Amino acid sequence: MSEFFKFEADFVESLRCIPMQVRLKLDTCGVKLKLQDWHQFTTIEREALVVMPCVTSDETAAYRQFLHELVLERTGKEPSDLPIDDHPAWMDATSVPATVEKKAEEFGVKVTAEQWANLTPAQRFALIKLSRPSHENMNFLPALKEFNLV
Repeated sequence: MSEFFKFEADFVESLRCIPMQVRLKLDTCGVKLKLQDWHQFTTIEREALVVMPCVTSDETAAYRQFLHELVLERTGKEPSDLPIDDHPAWMDATSVPATVEKKAEEFGVKVTAEQWANLTPAQRFALIKLSRPSHENMNFLPALKEFNLV
């Protein structure tokens, strides 16, 4: 996946923020990347993290190793590791996570099970991330609109 979501349009050209597709790869390979560390990377390095595959176990291991080496090289510190979920919520097309339901309700939207099932894993990932209380959530409604849920 190397297409960006429309709700990310204000920063993807410069890659000043970590795009959702990279955040999905981070969760997949189990590495926590701080925005300040992302800012230490060159544009070419950021673009490499966007296009580098992270689907198969070999790709995921290679992505993780590349990222660890890159962070260490640019910051002098190892990145933190995250637990890797064997059954992440964005891969479950059968049930809408409570955080997504709750956030959608704030906008008067009900995401049905059928709608959730019709989303791609990347779209489900984005909604899950954007619905977390620790996230500023300004792109949640634009994402709902982009995914034709409103």
